[in-house]
Amino acid sequence: MPSLDDWRRPKPTPRQRRIDLVIGLVVVATALLYVMLARSVGQIIWGVERSAFEHLAFSFAVTFPLIWRRSHPDVVLIVTAVVFIAGQVREAQEIQFASGAIFAAIYSAGAWSSDHGRSRWLRFGVIGAMFGWLAITWLISFDGIPSDAFADGTGELPPLLSALISQVLLNMAVFGFAFFFGEIAWQSARREAVLVDQAEQLRQARTVAEEQAVVTERLRIARELHDVVAHHVSVMGIQAAAARRAMDRNAGTARDSLTAVEESARTAVDELQRMLGALRTADEPVTAPSPGLDRVEELLDRVRDAGLTPQFAVFGEVKDLPASTSQTAYRVVQEAVTNALKHAGASTIDVRIRYLARELEIDVADDGRGAARTTGGMGLVGMRERVGLLGGTVEAANRNGDSGGFRVRSRLPLAIPAQRVAS
Repeated sequence: MPSLDDWRRPKPTPRQRRIDLVIGLVVVATALLYVMLARSVGQIIWGVERSAFEHLAFSFAVTFPLIWRRSHPDVVLIVTAVVFIAGQVREAQEIQFASGAIFAAIYSAGAWSSDHGRSRWLRFGVIGAMFGWLAITWLISFDGIPSDAFADGTGELPPLLSALISQVLLNMAVFGFAFFFGEIAWQSARREAVLVDQAEQLRQARTVAEEQAVVTERLRIARELHDVVAHHVSVMGIQAAAARRAMDRNAGTARDSLTAVEESARTAVDELQRMLGALRTADEPVTAPSPGLDRVEELLDRVRDAGLTPQFAVFGEVKDLPASTSQTAYRVVQEAVTNALKHAGASTIDVRIRYLARELEIDVADDGRGAARTTGGMGLVGMRERVGLLGGTVEAANRNGDSGGFRVRSRLPLAIPAQRVAS
C-alpha cells in the first residue's frame, strides 16, 4: 500500500463541483453587497478615495476563484493571494471577505491538492508572502504614524510594539488554522480511502475463501461418492455372477439375483446424479465411508462431554435413506453442533429429525447468543453446497422469541425427481 505522501486525492465529483459553483456565487454576491454597504457607511477607509468600480472589482476577483477551490486548489490559492496583495497595494481591498477567501484557498489547497507535497510548499510560500507584505506595510507606514495615534492606550507594553505583535499573532492564527485544518481534511480523506481499499481486499479474500470452501467440500463429496458407488458396483458384480451360475439350475434364484443387480444399478445411478458436479483429484487416497444419521447420537454424546446439554428426537416413520442423503444429513447436524460449540456460547442444543412424505428435515437449534450476520462462514458455505447438490435447501438464522439462539434447518428430498432418473 502506498505511503501517505504518495497518495493523490481524487478530483471532486460532479455533484461537489455543482455545490462549489452555488456556494461560490453566493459568496461573490454577498461580498459585493457588503462592499456597497461598507462604502455607504464609510467603513472602507484607506486614506485615499477609490471608485466603487475598483472596490467591487477587487472584491469580485478575490472571491470568484473559490468556485474552483476543489477542482484546481493550487491555482485558486495563487490567484487569490495575488489579488489580495494587489488590492492591498491599491488600498482598495475590502478586508473581511478577502481574508476569508485567503483562509478558504489555503484550506482547500491542503485538503484537495492532487500533489500534497507541492501543495505544502506552495502554502508555506503564500503564508510567507503574506507575512512579508505585512512587514513591508509596517515599514512603509511607520513614519506616517502620528504621535497621538495611541493616546488612549493603557497597557504596560509600548503601543507600537503591541500593535505589531497583535497583527502578527492574528495572522498566525488565521493562516495556522487554515493550514492545520487543510492537513486534517487531507489525512481524513486518505484514511477513508485506505479503509475502502482494505474493505475491498477483505471482500475479495472472502470470495476466494468461499470458492475454496466450495471446492474443498466438492472434493470431500467426491471421496464419499467413490465409496458409495464402489460398494453398489461390487454388489452388482457378485449378484450378476450368482445369477449366471444359477441361470440353468434355479430360475427363481437367478431372477432374484438379477433383481438385486437392477436395484443396485438404480441406486448407483441415483447417487451419481445426486453428486453431479462433484470433483475429485486423482492423487487423493480413498477414505472410509462418512458417517450417516445412525451416528448422530454418538455425535451428541461427544457434545455432552464438551459441556452442552443435547436433546434429540426423531419424528415420523423412519425410512431407508440413500447413503449420500444420510451422510449429508449427518454433516448438517455436525456443522450446526460445531458452530454452537465454537461461537454461540450455548448451554443446550436441540436436534430434531423429521421424516416427511417426500423430504427429510433436519432441525438444529441452540440457546446461544445468535450471530451478528447470517450470510454464512466457510462451514455454512460448504453445507449449502453439499445440500444443494442433492436438490435440498438450508436455512440459517437467529431464532425469534425470548429464548434467542441460532437455528439451522435443512430439507433433503427422499427421492430424485423423475426427470433426473429419466436423464
